[in-house]
Amino acid sequence: MQFSLKDNISIIKKVKAERKKIVFTNGCFDLLHVGHIRYLAQAKKLGDFLIIGLNSDSSVKALKGKDRPINSFEDRAILLSALTSVDLVVIFEEQTPANLIKDIVPDILVKGGDYNIEDIVGYHTVIQNGGKVKTLSFHNGYSSTNYINKINKR
Repeated sequence: MQFSLKDNISIIKKVKAERKKIVFTNGCFDLLHVGHIRYLAQAKKLGDFLIIGLNSDSSVKALKGKDRPINSFEDRAILLSALTSVDLVVIFEEQTPANLIKDIVPDILVKGGDYNIEDIVGYHTVIQNGGKVKTLSFHNGYSSTNYINKINKR
């Protein structure tokens, strides 16, 4: 499996040529859990083709600390790719997916309900290109950090 934008740009161009709605979200998805599954299923319902921008290992480490990620990029990407709601996983090395969003220009950009819409990275790019930005239901109690903390207390 290839997860770079370069290796997948032809797929994205084909989806756009077919006038399918591209939904984009991003994250670390370090420990895949029920909250992620529900969120991604909800995101997929907004369009035809769901792309996940997945933080690289170095990006996760910069955001979450020296002990993260728990799972390697490849493992996280393979797990996400196996979900029926996910059509494509693309890596990004930076701390935000701003450049990836500029390259893909999705029709719909989504994040969890714990974000203010105007603060979502890529908001201006998507709106300026006629797209929509939405927040989806946040599933309280589900987070990789919470699970890691719970495990460490044992």
